[in-house]
Amino acid sequence: MKGATGPRKRLILVLAAGIVALLCLGGGGIAFVLYDQETRVDREDPDQVVSSYLRAYLVNRDDERAKLLTCDGQPATSEIATLRGDVESRERRYTMNVAFSWGSLQVQPSSDDRATVQTEVRRAVSDGSEALSDRWSFTVEDRDGWRVCSATKLP
Repeated sequence: MKGATGPRKRLILVLAAGIVALLCLGGGGIAFVLYDQETRVDREDPDQVVSSYLRAYLVNRDDERAKLLTCDGQPATSEIATLRGDVESRERRYTMNVAFSWGSLQVQPSSDDRATVQTEVRRAVSDGSEALSDRWSFTVEDRDGWRVCSATKLP
């Protein structure tokens, strides 16, 4: 009798270890899928890539992420870089925070692989003391997924 409980315990331990291993592998797989979805660059639609670009470049100020969304691998064109630089300078000088947002994105296709996206880019001081907005036009091209090629402030 005593000899029979040893193999049974061993079997239970092996089964438990197998179940724990499967749960760990499943959890790792789920974590990988969630991470991939969160960090994937979405370039399926012209308006989506402009929104992602504005979020990366103006809101998060993440030049590396912004580069992934542009035609030439640069984080910004000179006009939008000037806008962000001016905001950052004012934030340092007056010790304040400025938040960016944008309105609806209007897509105007010009060909199968090129479009213009226009929107109103808003910036507001976090204490509500000042808010400004400008109309912007973004030229996007489908280069193995849509990418922002230029950003121009409209008059």
